[in-house]
Amino acid sequence: MEDRRNKPLRDPDALLEYIDNKMTDNQMYYILLDEIQHVREFEDVLNSYLKIDNADVYVTGSNSKFLSKDVITEFRGRGDEIRIAPLCFREFMSVWPGSREQALEEYLIYGGLPKLASLPSPEKKKEYLQGLFAKTYLTDIKERYKIKNDEELDELIDIVASSVGGLTNPTKLENTFCSVKHSNISHTTIKAYLDMLQDAFLIEKSVRYDIKGKKYIDTPAKYYFSDLGLRNARINFRQYEETHLMENMIYNELRLRGMSVDVGVVVVNTKDENGVSQRKQLEVDFVCNQGSQRFYIQSALRLPTERKREQELGSLKHIGDNFRKFVITEDLISHYQDDSGITFMNIYEFLLNPNRVPFES
Repeated sequence: MEDRRNKPLRDPDALLEYIDNKMTDNQMYYILLDEIQHVREFEDVLNSYLKIDNADVYVTGSNSKFLSKDVITEFRGRGDEIRIAPLCFREFMSVWPGSREQALEEYLIYGGLPKLASLPSPEKKKEYLQGLFAKTYLTDIKERYKIKNDEELDELIDIVASSVGGLTNPTKLENTFCSVKHSNISHTTIKAYLDMLQDAFLIEKSVRYDIKGKKYIDTPAKYYFSDLGLRNARINFRQYEETHLMENMIYNELRLRGMSVDVGVVVVNTKDENGVSQRKQLEVDFVCNQGSQRFYIQSALRLPTERKREQELGSLKHIGDNFRKFVITEDLISHYQDDSGITFMNIYEFLLNPNRVPFES
């Protein structure tokens, strides 16, 4: 509908007449309308086909005009929302000409947006991602919410992009703005901006869950980018921390597999060298749930020393239930299970075999 040649069809009555004239019998008709927001009163057009049995309607639209909450509100119970994600690593590998090691490095840098597969050089990929972020995502958000003073929003995105995998909350971010940026932006405004970024499918929020106490901890939380290429483009590809990027990638993969994913907290009571009681909170990277299934994952890029190994295992060993526990790392050839029942798995095995976690014993 953004095509000038179709301008007459932006009139809702003209569009209805055009579609009706195409439906000449009782066979099933599939109606695909792109950039539907260009049509005035498009909701009435779509609702006109709800009770026509041989019409199956699919629409797409700009994020600024047609975000998920709009679909849910306007068409509650009368339609389905289909979310299209960037390519997962397994899909990315299906068009990658080189080794899986090269593919992983490329994927962690440029992400999984399909158009990247046809771009010939790093410069073109960088240009595409930065243009997409600025001209599509940010423009949509600013237009939808009528944001005029966008400097603080831009700075917030930079902060979130720079701290992927780190615990934060609006109050903590407010303090950062005050001390570093010398800005008086409120935590209420920051929360509103974070909600906007989530509704535009740029980031996702993962909240903390007290595993032993069986309760959610409202704050702080972690934010992950839906696509690593967009995240890296936003900060001009300056921060390439494999540990955090791998954690973000694993989170996205789990979400694509239909899991709900939380950040786990295990509270442990210990004593220091003087016998004084201490209360520690150990972190489990991911608490994954799907129906009655639950399992835990620790993301560890490498385990070069026994100390590092014990550091990664500490939280898993203190959980105390019988759900399966995994450590995903890049420096293993094949998976194995240790004496405590924790399964160690190579990152490629996890990414390329979607049924391996958690269902295969």
